[in-house]
Amino acid sequence: MTTAAVSHNRRSPSLARFARGMAVAAAAGVVLALTGAFGMSNTTVWIRLAYWVPVMLAGAVWGEVCSRLIDRWIDMDERPWLAVAALTGSITGPVAILVWFVTGLVFEGQVYPLSTLPLMVGPVLIVTASVSAINVFLGKAQPVQTHAAAVGAPAARFPDRLPPRLRGATIRAVQAEDHYLRIHTDRGSDLILMRLSDALDELEGLEGSQTHRSWWVARDAVRDVARGDGRATLTLEGGVVAPVSRRYAKALRDAGWY
Repeated sequence: MTTAAVSHNRRSPSLARFARGMAVAAAAGVVLALTGAFGMSNTTVWIRLAYWVPVMLAGAVWGEVCSRLIDRWIDMDERPWLAVAALTGSITGPVAILVWFVTGLVFEGQVYPLSTLPLMVGPVLIVTASVSAINVFLGKAQPVQTHAAAVGAPAARFPDRLPPRLRGATIRAVQAEDHYLRIHTDRGSDLILMRLSDALDELEGLEGSQTHRSWWVARDAVRDVARGDGRATLTLEGGVVAPVSRRYAKALRDAGWY
């Protein structure tokens, strides 16, 4: 597999999430239009479609922006209902303003008085909470898994990132810490300035997997697996303990990690 192909495959989960969100929004717009939701049954179905589908798609684009920001602080699979609440809260206000502005233009030919804006919040809140819940509970991510280099294939590039004192060491795990990565090796650990998403591309050529959104673990380094409270942790050679996110647990089980 070429480096470009690997890179494309690793970006596909985000693209797939965005495409799924747009599809859910478009479908919801069609349903709202066909049912004449929120007192719009007295207009033609074509006007309702022309209103609802673009509004829902615009909301989905803003929702994707909010989702990317929220995902930095909340693991959407570990705390899905908190994620739904955060998404609903961050999306509702701006989308309510959009709905207030567009609704007046489409159905009255002019912008509604500002005093009508609060009336838009309730319907937008209901729709946003419903769509957010669908996206969060459908959006189970897959871990990025890296593979040992085949004969004749390029070696992993990430070992070249090791600080001088760790050059040649065996990498056991890579842990994200803010904007840095802590590299755990058989000679100790150290920090480098890099994003985990970029490191995952360069770790191709080493057998391992993302076990958590902040961790990559070398498969050969795993010495024990512990389960409790619905979660799992991996104890690595040298005593480092790496968490397993609920979002990745099934994929890792299916791959025979534990």
